[in-house]
Amino acid sequence: MKRVLLKLSGEALAGEKKTGFDEATCIQVANQVKALVDQDIQVGIVIGGGNFWRGRTSETIDRTKADQIGMLATVMNCIYVSEIFRYVGMDTEVLTPFVCGAFSKLYSKDVANECFSQNKVVFFAGGTGHPYFSTDTATVLRAIEIEADVILLAKAIDGVYDSDPKTNPDAKRYDILDIQEVIDKKLAVVDLTASIMCMENKMPMYVFALQEEDSIIKAISGNFNGTKVTV
Repeated sequence: MKRVLLKLSGEALAGEKKTGFDEATCIQVANQVKALVDQDIQVGIVIGGGNFWRGRTSETIDRTKADQIGMLATVMNCIYVSEIFRYVGMDTEVLTPFVCGAFSKLYSKDVANECFSQNKVVFFAGGTGHPYFSTDTATVLRAIEIEADVILLAKAIDGVYDSDPKTNPDAKRYDILDIQEVIDKKLAVVDLTASIMCMENKMPMYVFALQEEDSIIKAISGNFNGTKVTV
């Protein structure tokens, strides 16, 4: 693989605290990504905002405003994790689809490619910049735009199941799954918009638990404990 898009769950980065950041977890992630960068693999990153805020969970405020708060949560996440990456010895850049003053650069494919050419890890913050679109959709959109080889979905759960393993102890985990089956069965890999984009643009995904030791490094080799979503 030459270029990958890593999606990090905000909740997974929070660790046992469930909110905010668990610095030890973030450093562990950074060390794994550095191992990829040292192999000359270009890495783009999207981070969810669930450790701070999810727009769709609010029942009182306007959905557009709620989603804008969620976008800003992802910006905070990317700035923090970007600095952790710098701490372990990588160069980074945070790109947003809207102006954030001196906090980030404005996203374009050309800017992203220039950052990759400078051996930087590129953080795609702020989602798509529009309400009603999740960070799942932003992940697939950016992966397609930058022509990534695969999307690595590092979640709080170790793959894709036929039902919710939290409520069904007999839930079955898939080792390999076709994106069409994901859509037909409405399996919760990514949201439906993102799933259809993966199908139409032939973008594969590897789904695995962030907390498992060296899970990101293992995913790159394809020898990992999780689910391969094929196209």
